[in-house]
Amino acid sequence: MIYRTLNISELNRELFADFIRHQVVNDCWRRENDAWVIKPDPFTDDWSEEDYQELLTHLREICLSGGFIYAAFWHGKLKGFVSVAPGRFGNKKEYMDLTNIHVSEDMRRKGIGKTLFLAAAAWARDQGAEKLYISAHSAVESQAFYHSMGCIEATQYQQGHVDKEPFDCQLELSIKKIPSSLLPTDGAYTP
Repeated sequence: MIYRTLNISELNRELFADFIRHQVVNDCWRRENDAWVIKPDPFTDDWSEEDYQELLTHLREICLSGGFIYAAFWHGKLKGFVSVAPGRFGNKKEYMDLTNIHVSEDMRRKGIGKTLFLAAAAWARDQGAEKLYISAHSAVESQAFYHSMGCIEATQYQQGHVDKEPFDCQLELSIKKIPSSLLPTDGAYTP
């Protein structure tokens, strides 16, 4: 597996030719009466051509504005990626927004997501952030990943994310709580 940053010239539809977004979801976390509960909500999550075009537009904006896009390649084919928007927000400007983290269906549960996530945390740390903000898919499996990485419910909700994806779980990760031995150092985001 090769991990590296992406540049704007690579952000085209062909980049995703061998990327499989497909995710079968059965159960999701939902907030009811001020408590989180698991509810059946079966559906298949996949990206349409329109979704790919929106994703590419978003990633280009991240790239042009000085954000972070980091990817995993297996035999030259994209198998995972993460993005962090530039700029900080929150009451104390402590957050940076992790806007995407996805691993191709054929390569899940191999540690790729963890490596991408830690690289994003290291980059955000280097930008002065104390926390990553994640508007995360509510699927039980997705939430299990985020919780295994140390994420908790966000103490401050970013209303734009809530409005856009009302069923997402709004999470945060305190970068300080990650042992420094796990984070890449000196701007080196390759494990």
